[in-house]
Amino acid sequence: MAGRKNIYYWKSDRAFASENTRSTAGSSLPEITIQVRDYLNRHFRNGLINIEPANGQGNHITFTAHYPDGDYFVRLENGPEGDNYMAVESKVMEMVRQHGIPCPLIYLTDVSRTVVPFAIQVMDCVDSSDLNVVDKRGELDLLAVAGTIGRYVALWQSIQPGKYGLFNPDVLHSVGRLEGYHDAYEQYFFLNWDVHLEYLRASGFISAYKVAELKELVNGFRPLLQLDTGCLVHKDLALWNILGNDNQITAVIDWDDAVSGDPTDDLSLLGCFHSGDVVLSAIAGYQRVKALPPDFEQRFWLHLLRNIIFKSVIRVKGNYFEKSDKFFLNNPKHKGLKQFTLDRIDSACEGLRGDKSIDTL
Repeated sequence: MAGRKNIYYWKSDRAFASENTRSTAGSSLPEITIQVRDYLNRHFRNGLINIEPANGQGNHITFTAHYPDGDYFVRLENGPEGDNYMAVESKVMEMVRQHGIPCPLIYLTDVSRTVVPFAIQVMDCVDSSDLNVVDKRGELDLLAVAGTIGRYVALWQSIQPGKYGLFNPDVLHSVGRLEGYHDAYEQYFFLNWDVHLEYLRASGFISAYKVAELKELVNGFRPLLQLDTGCLVHKDLALWNILGNDNQITAVIDWDDAVSGDPTDDLSLLGCFHSGDVVLSAIAGYQRVKALPPDFEQRFWLHLLRNIIFKSVIRVKGNYFEKSDKFFLNNPKHKGLKQFTLDRIDSACEGLRGDKSIDTL
């Protein structure tokens, strides 16, 4: 099976980026539906009434499985790479639940592809909308929810895996623990950094001058990347990966990009999408559990820049800037996703230079 040793983030670096957003499996959906139904009856439990597509917008094929006692959520990884990170994700979710964070219970994970030609995961079906949907309906108390998000980030940071970066499924399989691929955090932070910048330059998204500026700026902050210990980082912390209602979180989902990394990383990810008051609310929630790490603000801006760069790669590769207003990333609060993305790159640079504070984000 393919590993993720050379991956910074799956959607930006995978070999088949066209697989990143699909709500169904296209023409093969009827065949896959039959395979899933047969698999569940043979390897999960009897009594399946029926299954129906759940129409997720990410890179997984999703179904809802209906049983007499309730529903289950089924996810498939069917990409050509044969990725097996779903096993890692299930372990992460188990650990997160043990630390008091609401997270779906996983009943089955099979990444062997010996019975069916895809990895499969069966979990609780949480009867809540994702918070991005709630927010677009104008019903979300975003500042209150952000405070809870910050508190949860602090709680899951008490999980401190070995090494850094994406986790090695072979280590998990052989000894049952989470361990990153990289011996130093700096190795992970700069993994594919030059590749990402060159892609954005070649695509015309940013200029060669901007690339040189970003490289020089970030190189000046390398000392901040010398970590003694990593912590669990969700790495895709966004409203569409949190379920709940107007002021309550019922589950944090989609841990399939989790890494061992820096304690400012998940908070900085919120800065990729939200204004300063939202980020500050999350920081306040975080501080109710633990103190901020040293050099917090510089590390925040440094990770915001790294995160918005890999997200830019995903958005350019996936033609996200051309999608309709219904696309989950498009937000009527912003002046267009492309300009918003470029502005966040500039904001991160200003913050690193000391010319911007988080409250003005």
